[in-house]
Amino acid sequence: MADDIGLERLDDQLSWYDAKSGAAQKAYKRTKLIQLIVGASVPVVALASPTPALTASLAAVVVVAEGVQQLYQWQTNWVLYRATAEALKHEKYLYLGQAGPYEASDRKRVLVERVEGIVSQEHAKWTDSRSRDEEHQRNAQK
Repeated sequence: MADDIGLERLDDQLSWYDAKSGAAQKAYKRTKLIQLIVGASVPVVALASPTPALTASLAAVVVVAEGVQQLYQWQTNWVLYRATAEALKHEKYLYLGQAGPYEASDRKRVLVERVEGIVSQEHAKWTDSRSRDEEHQRNAQK
């Protein structure tokens, strides 16, 4: 029973972190691509446009895109979630191969403890990252 519970939890968390990492990567890259394209067009439009409003609008898009990226922290989440997914994958292979800490007779218990440890570490890193971001924003407003 514990074997099924441990592997089920592992597979569930691995799937979640893998999917969230991929989604964060796509969102981050899309946002950065928009910033690069629009940002590169600002000087060209400034030279060619008779109206400064268009240039200012394009520059505002770049600023808003960066603000959205900072708000949602897609790059940070991508890296954290990918690292967690890879750590979980590593545990799964060790467990299935009965290697490392899973050679012992209490391997089911060890699997549950190690998976929960990995997930707890990720939560702590995520919380710490958010706290630092909020502190940085408060300091920037002073």
